[in-house]
Amino acid sequence: MKEYKYIINGKEYKVNIGDIEGNIANVEVNGQAYKVEMEKKAEAPKPVVRPVAKPAAAPAGPAAPQPAAAPAAGNASGKGVKSPLPGVILDVKVQVGDEVKKGQTVVILEAMKMENNINADRDGKITAINVKQGDSVLEGTDLVVIG
Repeated sequence: MKEYKYIINGKEYKVNIGDIEGNIANVEVNGQAYKVEMEKKAEAPKPVVRPVAKPAAAPAGPAAPQPAAAPAAGNASGKGVKSPLPGVILDVKVQVGDEVKKGQTVVILEAMKMENNINADRDGKITAINVKQGDSVLEGTDLVVIG
């Protein structure tokens, strides 16, 4: 379940996007459940692996993020939890070796001036953490790896 907070005309809305079946999405807004019909059937996003960008990178900065992506690529025994959108890492809630349950918050990401909880997509053990507090990340970046 993806969780978002929006402020529209000064009023805060907490939006949870649940399961999507065909072209129907189960959405909860401030505790009220809705079934939302979409124009087309939702397609699973294609995985995109991009290097982690450092904030205020100097001209030599693009070379530095490449090693940060290497642990995820070299770890065939796990699957990464990807960033759903570009942003800045506010907090990493887990450590390597921690057991996590599906839905447990592993990272808090600030995007578009909102805090987003990034949750584990399955049960497992954290085998790698590819980001740290303050890192800027792009959409599709592996944040942590669950084995």
